[in-house]
Amino acid sequence: MTRFGLMTASVVFAAGLATQAAAAEKLTFYCSAQEDWCQLMARGFEEATGINVNMTRKSSGETFAQVKAESSNPKGDVWWGGTGDPHLQAAEEGLSEPYVSPMRGELNDWAIRQATAANDKTIGIYSGALGYGYNEEILKANNLPVPACWKDLLKPEYKGHVQMANPNSSGTAYTTLATMVQLFGEDEGFEYMKALHKNINQYTKSGSAPIRAAARGENTIGIVFMHDAVAQTVAGFPIKTVAPCEGTGYEIGSMSIIAGARNLDSAKKFYDWALTADIQSRALEVNAFQVPSNKGAETSPAAPDLLSIKLIDYDFALYGSSDERKRLLKKWDDEVSVLPQ
Repeated sequence: MTRFGLMTASVVFAAGLATQAAAAEKLTFYCSAQEDWCQLMARGFEEATGINVNMTRKSSGETFAQVKAESSNPKGDVWWGGTGDPHLQAAEEGLSEPYVSPMRGELNDWAIRQATAANDKTIGIYSGALGYGYNEEILKANNLPVPACWKDLLKPEYKGHVQMANPNSSGTAYTTLATMVQLFGEDEGFEYMKALHKNINQYTKSGSAPIRAAARGENTIGIVFMHDAVAQTVAGFPIKTVAPCEGTGYEIGSMSIIAGARNLDSAKKFYDWALTADIQSRALEVNAFQVPSNKGAETSPAAPDLLSIKLIDYDFALYGSSDERKRLLKKWDDEVSVLPQ
């Protein structure tokens, strides 16, 4: 073979190796947002980078439990979405690792505060207020009054008409529990949860399931993040969204790189990509109405206006801590979930 032929073969061989290396890149992606948004993020990243994505969708509480169970042999690379409290707990327990993205300067202050609270082991990607939604047609058919406040949901006429998720599996429901403790004080907050328990028809696994059931006509009132109720209204269902009169808590949906990630470079690439304005704006394609963390991202006019909602000063550091989270969940298990309905 001539020298030119050898050089050509070497170039072809090197190109082949580069192609194989690109093809070998992969990402194991744990997602705790709505299914279609998770799919959009997974497929969008594949298209943008050529990196193969293996995506698993679970609620934030379930994902935290999985990440913890796998900690001695981590299988996931990046955890995107879901309420920030379990992300903060994962950071505290060493289940995620620090990363400072070059995209950080484009983010809202509340997203940076989330990162600061976790020593850069997580970061805010969206925000949304807690509330509830109800099916107007079912409410009228049952001659039920229109609820406007959290305490309205305790009225005996709502027995069997309210649904929320289990706070052990759902970040939405844990935010509800932590909100009541902060809004009313711990003693009264747990009395509220006990009284609410009498009216609950089902504790679901997923935080958004109660409002989806209401949209299908299988439930009347769903305690959810308000953007999940708005999504059902935009989809054409007779769902009305309520910002409770007493005030309410909110979430900072978060993203974390899992400690010991096997595909760390891919995880960092995803992290940076997911914080860009263009990618956060794509949430509108799947009717996700959270407020994005990138200041340049587009927010739907249908999204709840956080400035018009009476928000409590939610203590993310305390209620996202491992000890407090475990304590509150155990107290709910021992004092609320065991009560008759």
